[in-house]
Amino acid sequence: MSKPKVFVTRKIPDKGFELVKDFCDVDLWTGDLPPSRDELLQHARGVEGVLCLLTDLFDGDMMDAIGPQLKVISNFAVGCDNIDVLAATARGISVGNTPDVLTDVTADFAFALMMSAGRRIPEADCYARSGAWKTWQPMALLGLEMKGATLGLLGFGRVGKAMARRAAGFDMRVIYYDPLETKSPSDARATRVEFETLLEESDFLSLHTPLTDETRHVIAADALSKMKPNAVLVNTSRGPVVDLEALYRALEEKRIFAAGLDVTEPEPLPLNHPLFALDNIIVTPHIASSSKAARDKMAWIAAKNLIAGLKGERLPNCFNPRL
Repeated sequence: MSKPKVFVTRKIPDKGFELVKDFCDVDLWTGDLPPSRDELLQHARGVEGVLCLLTDLFDGDMMDAIGPQLKVISNFAVGCDNIDVLAATARGISVGNTPDVLTDVTADFAFALMMSAGRRIPEADCYARSGAWKTWQPMALLGLEMKGATLGLLGFGRVGKAMARRAAGFDMRVIYYDPLETKSPSDARATRVEFETLLEESDFLSLHTPLTDETRHVIAADALSKMKPNAVLVNTSRGPVVDLEALYRALEEKRIFAAGLDVTEPEPLPLNHPLFALDNIIVTPHIASSSKAARDKMAWIAAKNLIAGLKGERLPNCFNPRL
């Protein structure tokens, strides 16, 4: 019996890829950069399943071009904003994602980014390496303390709640805004506030919201103008949640203290982008989930979703609202 044909759009950890290879006839994209839309279609046309990344865009036209035999799109990610899920559902195509396994590793990284920006750690490292460090100075590289500070969370899902748990160890006050959380859970260790209050009272504001029409550029000039001058903004969610032009102006004019971005719009951020000229920002290359354990688990879940869809079974982690 022939194996189902699938296209895997990038190399993934062996923990998942070996499962895919055993069950499927695999076409693997081996390039370091993602396939273009034409290349994606060329390789995916006629396959029954695709295992893809956030960089691979699947709209209804792409699904139709691949063909009616397409059963499943397994996304190597938690969010699925690269896939038109409604279009997939209308065509009976299952969409899988990899939730839960990224919660703690992402919260760890967001907290590290928050502390690094607040305490100016990368700036201090450059200062020492440049030869500028001549002696101990009482006023050099003054940063912000965590203890007693207010941590604001935009989004109070799995990662937001994990951030609140970490903040408790630093005796931080935690507030959050999430329109889907109308009442604070009894064990939340955080207080729900309105969006404007979140902006006005947060010493550290960490973003953990999905990308939707409502959250695109939710942090723009108006929101930034309401933040404290000593505030630190951290984004490990999706790049388009923040208007980078407005953020640049706020940082350059010292209207907020610092920022840490693991996601940007676009990705990668061009080297000539003005943000790179500033000392009060840290930019990392979308690595919040980048631990070996987390990526192995992602690969395993993505493979299980793919294989279940090929078998006509309900996906272990199905993103479609009705499949």
